Amino acid sequence: MAKTKELSTFERGRVIGFHDAGDSERTISRKTGYGKTTIHNIITKYHKTGALTVASRSGRPKKLNERDKRHLKVVLTQNRRISAEKMQKDFIESTGKEVSKSTVRRTLYEMGYHSRTALRKPLISEPNRKIRLSWARERRFWTINDWKKVVWSDESRFTLFQSDKKIHVWRLPKESHDVNCLVPTIKHGGGGVMIWGCFSWYGLDPLVRIDEQFEEENGEYFFQQDNTPIHTSLRTRTFMEEVAITQLPWAGQSPDFNPIKHMWDELERYIRARTNSPKNLGELESLLQECWLQIQREVYQKLVESMNR
Repeated sequence: MAKTKELSTFERGRVIGFHDAGDSERTISRKTGYGKTTIHNIITKYHKTGALTVASRSGRPKKLNERDKRHLKVVLTQNRRISAEKMQKDFIESTGKEVSKSTVRRTLYEMGYHSRTALRKPLISEPNRKIRLSWARERRFWTINDWKKVVWSDESRFTLFQSDKKIHVWRLPKESHDVNCLVPTIKHGGGGVMIWGCFSWYGLDPLVRIDEQFEEENGEYFFQQDNTPIHTSLRTRTFMEEVAITQLPWAGQSPDFNPIKHMWDELERYIRARTNSPKNLGELESLLQECWLQIQREVYQKLVESMNR
């Protein structure tokens, strides 16, 4: 009888059980339905090694050796956004070794690399890094009462349809915030409705649609703004001096310092949750105003509290 598949440890144990009971190989073959050659091999191995399990096999040799893996890593780290198809082509051209895209992907997975959506972070220069660090150190001892005095402001653009294309990069799990694995962003640009908003511990101000210029005003607290041209124009600076508004010093290109960015995310979640999407920019602006005022007080108060952590 021909062997059709490898026997399990339990099945091999049955054979040895019949053998220990005094059955012949022919009788065991008839009782179990296994081939006589298979029965003989199991009993012979058992007498030699005392083992019933099947020894692990090396399997098919891997297509890429350690040197190939190192070369593949070099190709990947030179361009984190490279596709598996392009990586395969570059690898073949540089090594002369034929490999498939599946082999390339499987090898990268074994090395710990996976294609992930790149995080979008502000484009920060080295001088600006130092300014940001200095800004944080100067306020490391601020209490929650200090942060309650800040009026946070920012502009954000909302579009009728989400158009930002996701960019994927090859990276290790620990590399999500590495510079080479990020997509740098620069504020503004694109179409849609640009709105300005502000909030503090004590509440929200209505959103303001920005067409060209606008004026800012606040109470007796620190006013935070991001140093964009509309905030630093002569007209704006003159107004702020006249009404004695105290500004919070700010490091440029640092939206991640500003808790209002989470308010924009919250606002977008409110909008996306609506079953009827706005059909034009006028409807979008009205919906933004409506959803903005629906954000609960505990949401923005928790954001202010987070500045003290």
